[in-house]
Amino acid sequence: MPQPGRVPDGRELALLTGHRVRAVAMDAPGTGYAVTAPDGQRLLYLPPGGAPAGLEEGAVERYDMVVADVVGRPDALAKLRAVGAAGATTDVIAVHLDHDVPPGAELRRRLAAVGARAVPDGATLAVGAYEDVPDVPRRTLVLGGARSGKSVEAERRLEAFPDVLYVATGGTRNGDSEWAARVAVHRERRPGSWRTAETCDLVPLLAQDGPPLLIDCLSLWLTDAMDAVGAWDDAVWADGGERALRKRVRELAAAVRAARRTVVAVSNEVGSGIVPATASGRRYRDELGRLNAVFAGECEQVVLVVAGQALVLRG
Repeated sequence: MPQPGRVPDGRELALLTGHRVRAVAMDAPGTGYAVTAPDGQRLLYLPPGGAPAGLEEGAVERYDMVVADVVGRPDALAKLRAVGAAGATTDVIAVHLDHDVPPGAELRRRLAAVGARAVPDGATLAVGAYEDVPDVPRRTLVLGGARSGKSVEAERRLEAFPDVLYVATGGTRNGDSEWAARVAVHRERRPGSWRTAETCDLVPLLAQDGPPLLIDCLSLWLTDAMDAVGAWDDAVWADGGERALRKRVRELAAAVRAARRTVVAVSNEVGSGIVPATASGRRYRDELGRLNAVFAGECEQVVLVVAGQALVLRG
């Protein structure tokens, strides 16, 4: 590769080996390089903290390998995927990893979640060679307690993908400034390309084809479902409310099982805390435990987040 430095965007440099090297326009200081080998294989190198600028769908060819700052700029990979420059067969190599990135198994797990891998310094990479990179889980459940970091963990799993649909099951609460502040923090943290849907009607969304879904969260979906069937009233619960809730949970599980789009769902893990003082509170705790177990049974990966640390339970 040429020595790092700023060169005119689009300028081509010829190497003695016959490779063509083109400078790629970036949205931050530094230069990216698109390398085309004599046999037509293509590699893209992106500098630290940089993402390609001015990409248009259909205007770029697909790269066989992308070497980029996947952790620091996951949106760069999202941009490449959005225009077809990176696909399912593109080998994505994470570089520019600093000391803020956890090493070892945690790094491998994070990279695998976005379809990337890391290699030791000095490794020789063969563009176009098959590499056994774990598939991105199609259905993932992220569990955790209050302020455990579960939502951040879920968002991190999809931040390298374009056009994510964020499904907020909490809705809006007029006059509740504290709730509005919580919602604002979540919105500011999401990539600008993500869309938001405020709904608890999950089954139709799961049945549709489309971009990945991030559902946050199942515990609020359960609250809405229990409201709808009158689960808080003992008499209504005994006289058909319980059966109605079970039916809704079965329909949700079936929709997750049949979903063809990528799904990451968040839920609270409440069974390890204090036993609620009321019958309705204990009922909610029990039903959330059952819902989590049913939903987890349909997922390829289940993660428990405790104090910001993710523990993979399945996958």
